[in-house]
Amino acid sequence: MSETAQQAQGAVAPVVAAEGVVMEYRGGDGMILRVLDEVAIEVQRGEMVAIVGESGAGKSTLLHVLGALDRPTAGRVRLDGQAVETLSDEAVDALRNRTVGFVFQFHHLLREFSAIENVMMPLRISGMEEAEARERAAGLLARVGLGERLHHRPAAMSGGEQQRTAVARALAARPAVLLADEPSGNLDRYNAERLHDLFAELAREQSLGLVVVTHNQSLAARADRVLSLVGGRLVESDVRGDG
Repeated sequence: MSETAQQAQGAVAPVVAAEGVVMEYRGGDGMILRVLDEVAIEVQRGEMVAIVGESGAGKSTLLHVLGALDRPTAGRVRLDGQAVETLSDEAVDALRNRTVGFVFQFHHLLREFSAIENVMMPLRISGMEEAEARERAAGLLARVGLGERLHHRPAAMSGGEQQRTAVARALAARPAVLLADEPSGNLDRYNAERLHDLFAELAREQSLGLVVVTHNQSLAARADRVLSLVGGRLVESDVRGDG
C-alpha cells in the first residue's frame, strides 16, 4: 500500500465502504440469482484497489453498487462518509455527481465535441462559469498527456487518447472516488500500459479512492490491494508480479 494510503487509513474514514452487500436478481425461470453475497470492502483516499474475477462473477455489478448507480438488495454503502441507503433517489444522484467519477471500457465521448469540450461538459452542467471550466479542463488534459490535443475531436484521436480524455472528464468535478470498469479493455498494449501508469499516479496525486475492475494482470499489479470476486464474495488475492 502507498504511503499516502497508509496515512489516510490512520486518519480518516474510508472514502467508499460497503458492508453486508447482497445483490439478487430474479431469473427468467423465476429463481433468485444471488450475484453479490455479503460483500464487504473499504477503500481509503490515496489507495488503489483492483477487483479481479471471472467473467460474469459480478464485478461490474459491485462497481455499480459502490458508485450508487444501483441500490443493493441488502447491506450498507457509504460514499465519502454518507450512508447511501438513507437517501432519496434525488439525494443519491446529487451525492454521486459530486463524489464519484466513472471510467468505462468504452469512453462514451461526445463525438461532435472536442476533447476540452468533453471534459468541460460536467462542469458546465454543474453551473461552473465557462472560463473556469475551460481552465480546469485544459489542466486535466495536460495532466493526462493531451495538452496538445485540446481541440481535437474523438475521431481524430487514437483509442488511448480518447480513453485518457475520458479519465480527465471523470476527474473534472474533483471526485473523492474514481471507479473504472475494464478501462484498458479496448486498448493495445502500449496505450494500456500508459493508462495503467496514469491510474496508479492519479490515486496518489489526487488523493482518490480508486477501484478498478480488470482482467489485466498488469493493471492489477499496480494496485495497493487485489481482491478476487468468487462466488459472490470478495477474497484477498495477489496477482502482482505475474506480468
